[in-house]
Amino acid sequence: MKSNLLQNINNPSDLRKLETSQLPELAKELRDFIIDIVSVKEGHLGASLGVIELTIALHYVFDTPNDLLVWDVGHQAYGHKILTERKDIFHTNRQLGGISGFPKRSESVYDTFGVGHSSTSISAALGMAIASQLKGENKHHIAVIGDASIASGMAFEGLNHAGVTDANLLVILNDNAIGIDPSVGALKNYLTSVKEGKNPKQNNMIKSLNFDYSGPIDGHDFNALISELERLKKVKGPKFLHIITTKGKGLQQAEDDQVKYHAPGKFDKITGEIHPKSEENLPPKFQDVFGLTLVELATNNSKIIGITPAMPSGSSLKFMMDAFPDRAFDVGIAEQHAVTLAAGMATQGMVVFCNIYSTFLQRAYDQIIHDVALQNLPVIFCLDRAGLVGEDGATHHGVFDLAYLRCIPNMIIYAPKDEIDLRNILYTASLGLNHPIAIRYPRGRGKYQNSKFQILNSKFQKIEIGIAHLLKSGTKIAVLSTGFIGNNVTLAFNEMGNPNEIAHYDFGFVKPLDESLLHTIFQSFQTIITIEDGVKKGGFGSGIIEFASVYNYTTKIKILGVPDNFMEHGTVDELQQICKIDVKSLKILFSEF
Repeated sequence: MKSNLLQNINNPSDLRKLETSQLPELAKELRDFIIDIVSVKEGHLGASLGVIELTIALHYVFDTPNDLLVWDVGHQAYGHKILTERKDIFHTNRQLGGISGFPKRSESVYDTFGVGHSSTSISAALGMAIASQLKGENKHHIAVIGDASIASGMAFEGLNHAGVTDANLLVILNDNAIGIDPSVGALKNYLTSVKEGKNPKQNNMIKSLNFDYSGPIDGHDFNALISELERLKKVKGPKFLHIITTKGKGLQQAEDDQVKYHAPGKFDKITGEIHPKSEENLPPKFQDVFGLTLVELATNNSKIIGITPAMPSGSSLKFMMDAFPDRAFDVGIAEQHAVTLAAGMATQGMVVFCNIYSTFLQRAYDQIIHDVALQNLPVIFCLDRAGLVGEDGATHHGVFDLAYLRCIPNMIIYAPKDEIDLRNILYTASLGLNHPIAIRYPRGRGKYQNSKFQILNSKFQKIEIGIAHLLKSGTKIAVLSTGFIGNNVTLAFNEMGNPNEIAHYDFGFVKPLDESLLHTIFQSFQTIITIEDGVKKGGFGSGIIEFASVYNYTTKIKILGVPDNFMEHGTVDELQQICKIDVKSLKILFSEF
């Protein structure tokens, strides 16, 4: 009879009742459980499959949640969630009202630190360890850092501090040589040489930082893992365990194509084959419009450079990396470095497109201000995944960029309403600007239902900086939208029969605002409604209110956007409904006027 160990395990206390000889069977069941659910519900797959043995071993050896475990990055933690009292609700993962796809303190006592962005675990766990010391507590503090997160500067800042403490900290490097895309850089080469036994033991950089270093060991070998973790429990001070794992372990396709199976969408749980999605007559993805347009521009301009911090596939900079490998750079999970690298290139006359997801650009805020804007260097920031991104939730929504960029002097901010506008602003920026520019565009597809190649073959048109456009005339109410969310306004009007009372303006430029047109609007309409796919506090609508205040306009203004709280996970449609910026909500609002 087939055993079913997992059905009787609801928490780590249950897990610790097993014999070590039973753990390989549990690992198989846990992998199958994740595959069963993710194949239908979607989510991050490969990373969690790769750390199943490590996850089980950590909860088996350590006294969680009394001992504190921090995952980095958080999409490795599906197995952790299942073993820590969330097995029966794991099917709600990343769905509206369900559990988060990442560890989250408010969700479970076993989730000791919220981890959506990378490379935070060492600093966080060190902080916990020092606090435990000060309180006289006897606890273990474990930071699991993987999926290329060790390459970030913040990880080294944590190692640098930890090495001069006697904190009870264990750093476990999950070395699988890949993040979302393959790892890059000298550190990756160093770790590879260690893994292959080519690096002399006396030349160990981690030991030089005053850590008790051990490894590399096989991260899929329970005997090796448990033996070493038990030993490390008795070692005082900072410790570093180097383990080797295979991302996607246990599903052959996920092992063979680790990039595609990082988050594969729906797939056949038996064969592993991804369910095909027909792209016939679908609009192109914004990321592909960016990537292919950049190749087109770079073909005719040898000064064009592309930079991304660890997202060549997600941003589609991969197209330029393939076409012009000497002019396209994946710098690893290093957003601060990416921005200042771009600034350095810009000082030498290069035309630099720095592509960073909106939420990750937050990590380089000082560099945007001091290294780019203060020096007025014309770096071109391409902010993918701007706005509400869906199931990845609060850590990944790109809803703050308009607010945090708008206050920076010299910064131009543009949000294209469609993929043709994106092409044209990329072209315009490539011709040379006198200031840095941030171009924000959403995750997903554009609006024109034809081949991406038809759009990409369209003739470029230069965009005049700071000019807004009338999309629909009206008599009483003016709706001012910025970016792709403006298409919801157009759809609402179409379903309402295009009411004569309401005008619609596209303000692609959030900075500088088209003040000449704004004067006309304020003098012509009784009510103004602004709509943005970003936070209402400090965003586009706030800019309109500031304009009204400066010029003493008393016109009624209503701001639509993301409210002043962190939006959780759900589909983009569901989250737009909550924010009342979906088509149905807009129709209801417009009908009230």
